[in-house]
Amino acid sequence: MRIFHCDHCDNLVFFENTHCLRCGHLLAFLPDLMEIGSLDPNRDGTWQSPHPAAGGRAYRLCANYSGSQVCNWAVDASRDDPLCEACQLTTTIPDLTVEGNTAAWYKLEAAKRRLVYTLLNLRLPIEPRSREPRGLTFEFLADPSEGQPPVLTGHTGGVITIALAEADDAERERRRTALGEPYRTLLGHVRHESGHYYWTRLIDGTNHHQAFRAAFGDEREDYNAALGRYYANGPAADWPTRFVSAYASAHPWEDWAETWAHYLQMTDTLETAAACGVSIRPRRRDEPALPKAPDTAGTLETSFDRLMASWYPLTYLLNNLNRGLGNADAYPFVLPPPAVDKLRFVHETVALTACPVPA
Repeated sequence: MRIFHCDHCDNLVFFENTHCLRCGHLLAFLPDLMEIGSLDPNRDGTWQSPHPAAGGRAYRLCANYSGSQVCNWAVDASRDDPLCEACQLTTTIPDLTVEGNTAAWYKLEAAKRRLVYTLLNLRLPIEPRSREPRGLTFEFLADPSEGQPPVLTGHTGGVITIALAEADDAERERRRTALGEPYRTLLGHVRHESGHYYWTRLIDGTNHHQAFRAAFGDEREDYNAALGRYYANGPAADWPTRFVSAYASAHPWEDWAETWAHYLQMTDTLETAAACGVSIRPRRRDEPALPKAPDTAGTLETSFDRLMASWYPLTYLLNNLNRGLGNADAYPFVLPPPAVDKLRFVHETVALTACPVPA
């Protein structure tokens, strides 16, 4: 994630902010610029950003911004779409007459917008199903009435379903503990499920398919049987030496999705660190150190070796900061060499299939 500032007063602002806390101007993410812009009202009800790259173009607020207040993105006023690029991906939302559902929906949309930012930054194809038959759809579903099976988070045929219960921090922590997971977040969920989607877009039936099987295994193994064994017997005994997580050992599809989510986490975190000018000054040669003048990790020109060289010292810093706050490690993972090789495969696949840079 890049660092954003208010165009009017230069105050530091966050990706999720809707107003500048210093000057009070309305803020919105402008997808065409990949920037948070502060806005001035036009007489016709549209908005204009003083950002130099905006070129005087007019914007409208996403309908979920001006209406339900669960979004903070803008739409080019010349387009007919009432929803922004991120909100167009959501086709099913929870019943907003139920208390707490609007707040839960906001949390899910906020996680999804961070995912969409990363996907746009990596120039990956991301279109709603309404415009592209192979496009992506999100459904945010609450559990049905008592006696019915609960909603399961997952991906099928381009549809990512996220259980609304995951937006409840206490419930999500309960599930994390029950499943023995070191890490479980809403952002982690949408990153993981997007991996299943992009397997169908970037791997299945492409010239990368055989290389995928060589790295991750043969996905034609019975998926339901593999998951049944995983939940009955636990992960493979040697999973720490071969996989990015225990769950990745369940099936090649899950290995890919876990590795994909990890790669997105790495690129997003490294981009933030580079934008902030983070550095580490070790006292000895064997202590972790960020490479000099690190590249912005979100760009495809960044070499994978440089990305990995930056990642370990940054996780050392993150974990020590968290421990100083009395929290668990922010990064509770250890990457064995085979998992690093799989991350390299994801990196190279993204680089080879990224959309051209817009003029």
